[in-house]
Amino acid sequence: MSQKIKTKEKIVAEYLTGNCTYRELGLKYDIPYRSICDWVMEYQGRKPGYKEKMQRKRAKEGQPQETELSNEVKILQSELRTQRLHNKLLEEIIRIGGVETGTDWKKKFGTKQS
Repeated sequence: MSQKIKTKEKIVAEYLTGNCTYRELGLKYDIPYRSICDWVMEYQGRKPGYKEKMQRKRAKEGQPQETELSNEVKILQSELRTQRLHNKLLEEIIRIGGVETGTDWKKKFGTKQS
């Protein structure tokens, strides 16, 4: 076993005995405390692998886009309801106008005039 791995295992074992914190060990061995934390998590089997990290990252990046899309869908659905209501209103105006004048405006409008 290499000296590097032995030192790493020694530091992890020292942390797991509960006598020192990550920061104290980092100062003692002149190693970033975050590295020690990663080693301990790796030893305990809690450190996520590369694939898991990338999946989480993609999921985080995808969430705002999904939120944007759902907001856009809501806006478009609202506009569609408004346009359908507008269309019904125009249809009713044409129907009432035809009843008042006694002419079928849809039929009259669709014919060719010479």
